[in-house]
Amino acid sequence: MNPPSRRDLLRAGAVTSAAVLCPSPAAASPPPPADCAPPLGPVRVLPDDPRYADLVRRGNRRFVGRPDEVRVVGSTDQVVSAVQDAVRTGRRVAVRGGGHCFEGFVDDPAVRMVIDLSGLTEVYHDPRGHGFAVEAGATLGEAYRRLFFGWGVTLPGGSCPGVGVGGHVAGGGYGRLSRVHGLVVDHLYAVEVVVVDRGGTARAVVATREPTDPHRDLWWAHTGGGGGNFGVVTRYWFRSLPTPPARLLDFTVTWPWAGMDERGFHRLAGNFGRWCARHSGPDSRARHLYAELILSRPQAGGHTLSGQVPHGSRHLFDELLVALGDGLDVTPTVSAQTLPWLAATLGGENDDGKGWRLKVKSAFHRAALSDRQLHAAYRHLTRTDTDLPAGSVSLNTYGGAINAVPPAATAATHRSASMVLFYLAGWADPAADSRHLAWIREFYRDMYADTGGIPPDGAYVNYPDVDLRTASRPWSELYYGPNYPRLQQVKARWDPRDVFHHDLSVRPPGR
Repeated sequence: MNPPSRRDLLRAGAVTSAAVLCPSPAAASPPPPADCAPPLGPVRVLPDDPRYADLVRRGNRRFVGRPDEVRVVGSTDQVVSAVQDAVRTGRRVAVRGGGHCFEGFVDDPAVRMVIDLSGLTEVYHDPRGHGFAVEAGATLGEAYRRLFFGWGVTLPGGSCPGVGVGGHVAGGGYGRLSRVHGLVVDHLYAVEVVVVDRGGTARAVVATREPTDPHRDLWWAHTGGGGGNFGVVTRYWFRSLPTPPARLLDFTVTWPWAGMDERGFHRLAGNFGRWCARHSGPDSRARHLYAELILSRPQAGGHTLSGQVPHGSRHLFDELLVALGDGLDVTPTVSAQTLPWLAATLGGENDDGKGWRLKVKSAFHRAALSDRQLHAAYRHLTRTDTDLPAGSVSLNTYGGAINAVPPAATAATHRSASMVLFYLAGWADPAADSRHLAWIREFYRDMYADTGGIPPDGAYVNYPDVDLRTASRPWSELYYGPNYPRLQQVKARWDPRDVFHHDLSVRPPGR
């Protein structure tokens, strides 16, 4: 088993497909065609069912759920029924989309019913004009394939095809095309959510971004307010989706650890951060380039830059290589190939870290890493008092079109960053949990020692970290900034009974 890596872990085209569209039936949704096949489910899977083990073991192996049942659903009506059953019987409920979670929110021992959206995976064009509908149980890979083959468009979402759409979008959704086309939520027109009112009645609500929509606040909360906070998302609608490049230059550059001392490490990581800071503006010509620099422990052999740039813009990649090599004595190995966009987007991925015990952390950065931070990163990555198989920090390009949107326009408030950092520890042996968790916690604490052990520019909610509950600054500020009080108001209106909650969920006002 290979260690997980970071890669593991608006103009719509005309509708050209005559395929039958099969949306989930709901009061506010278009009715399904008469010849549409019936939806999958509902299926009640109990602990003695052979399917149970697969349904409760879907991601981070540190967490395996033990719910009374898993309800596999294939329509909005089935979700309403499942939520109503949970409320009626007083059971805590959680929802799982098509992917996984880095923390144990779904696999919490207190969760007695898991609603699994495995049957809600359709991607289609809504003839009523809502745009392109993507059901919340689809994975990013499924959505990319269907949108591109059907209409030649895509979501500017994440680089791991196995990630579920449901949670990815609710947390904002960034990826390789976001520097050019913004976050996924910058294209979100509407969302369908199953909510529970104060009287305990479950129902489906469609909320749009229209200024006159009385449900608009629920739409806004799903533009970066995180998953599992307000209800069960069953589908999203998108308008003005971008057309991806026909071909991409897909590149990988590796600087070996051999011959690299601390000075060289500082130059490489510092150069990357400075490049990102110079090219994070909305009008930067380098916004077409996406890259991530994975700084790894010596056991990995080297530090890897991977990314993509549209075919015909190789000069941007060449300029980045020159910038990274400034003052660096180590010669890298460079590999680059031109591929069709979809092949480059879906190829070369494995199981997104499933099967490993994982802990992750994140941080937004506006500026390059300081000398003190570079020293801390070097020290923790080269520590010899740990046998961690996979430990790294990935510096990912951010900004560009993302930073063109005002912080309050969506719930995704981080609109001035130049990088987002992804800290990863991965291992297989349960007996090693405590020492590997200690490694990543000490690493993170030392990186931000000047600001109380937490990143001053905030953290990314789609990389949840329960350690932040005890941070020196409220975790809600790190994830949501000044948008948190508004999210609390949405919570009070749409989930007044706090049916949907987890360790990092939006709390009602006053809690």
